[in-house]
Amino acid sequence: MTIVDIASPLIEIAQKTRSSASKLAVLSTEAKNQAIEAIAQALESARDDILQANIADCEAATADGIAKPLYKRLQLDEHKLRDAIAGVRDVGKLADPVGKVQIHREIDTGLILKRITCPLGVLGIIFEARPEAAIQIVSLAIKSGNGVILKGGKEAIRSCEAIVKAIKQGLSHTAVNPDVVQLLTTREQTIELLQLDKYVDLIIPRGSNSFVRFVQDNTRIPVLGHADGICHLYIDKGADIAKAVTIAVDAKTQYPAACNAIETLLVHASIAADYLPQLAAAMQANHVELRGDERTAKILHHLTAATAQDWETEYSDLILAIKIVDSIEDAIAHINEYGSRHTEAIVTEDLAAAETFLGLVNAAGVYHNCSTRFADGFRYGFGAEVGISTQQMPPRGPVGLEGLVTYKYQMIGDGHIVASYTGANAKSFTHRDLI
Repeated sequence: MTIVDIASPLIEIAQKTRSSASKLAVLSTEAKNQAIEAIAQALESARDDILQANIADCEAATADGIAKPLYKRLQLDEHKLRDAIAGVRDVGKLADPVGKVQIHREIDTGLILKRITCPLGVLGIIFEARPEAAIQIVSLAIKSGNGVILKGGKEAIRSCEAIVKAIKQGLSHTAVNPDVVQLLTTREQTIELLQLDKYVDLIIPRGSNSFVRFVQDNTRIPVLGHADGICHLYIDKGADIAKAVTIAVDAKTQYPAACNAIETLLVHASIAADYLPQLAAAMQANHVELRGDERTAKILHHLTAATAQDWETEYSDLILAIKIVDSIEDAIAHINEYGSRHTEAIVTEDLAAAETFLGLVNAAGVYHNCSTRFADGFRYGFGAEVGISTQQMPPRGPVGLEGLVTYKYQMIGDGHIVASYTGANAKSFTHRDLI
């Protein structure tokens, strides 16, 4: 890991964020909800400024030759902004995750133990494009009592500045100090932020595979996120063909740049001859380039031959790799070998096959008869998400409020000492749960 001298202004920003976050951590639910509503109103008032800033970002990015998938993520139109603001208000309606008593136990008479949820502290969010992520993350951070340092990509700098300006203006009229939200704007600050383990408690990267891996390799701060989004859809021999076509088209084309769009389609051999021509017609109508293995090529002509690299590629574009398999076991084996543990789906009317798939596929999300595009915090009812985690340990999948809190143990006694519970005349613990 490269070590650089951290500029004092960034340390001052981090200290200011941490100080503000410590005060936010003890605010009432009502005060936090008032702040969240103030943010929503401020964003609505600044709508034109935000959209104009995004247009300027998109024009500059186009001139710089931005990649098509990244451009799609960068675009923030009126509908995206409206949905993001709706997500802010949805977060305000959610239960407060802070101060929940998870354990309330009598250790002995007069000696009481509690485990209570509390904020993490300060979140460092580093993201490419997708400026609406700043809106989602700030609302979740405030609801969960955390400070947040945002570092957007250079391609979204104007959009992020307009968004954060509106958020701070909204907070200035509430009990939440606007300093709880900070925005970094230079590339150099990314490395510096990753070294602030004294002030930042969690890093959440959102971007390309190489970008996330760069973050993971250059910090001692815990990182929550995923590097790859290689999702599969398996069409089982018991699938309803019409349903399978519709789901596949949605999972690939509804938003191909998203990490929950499918990249590989697996089809059971017994249904392939009937299914693939219908699938190909629907995909071609949506301008999807199809790549297939040798067995697929015997059914669908004029497609690109798939190579081993295709099974390992996240296209984030209108490209779909297709492979014919002989059994559900083969499909599961392929997914567990090449999948990124993000979201995997099966289409079948055979409930036993569905249960096998759901039980044996190792992923944060496993779906039956629905599009992988549902893997999203807003669609899950989380209000929004800070990102999607594919790690084995929780939090896993779309991460909302529950992933932004930890817990602490509180013990209250009346002169109790450990010596009373050791030796020949040791007292016994009661260990009686009170809730």
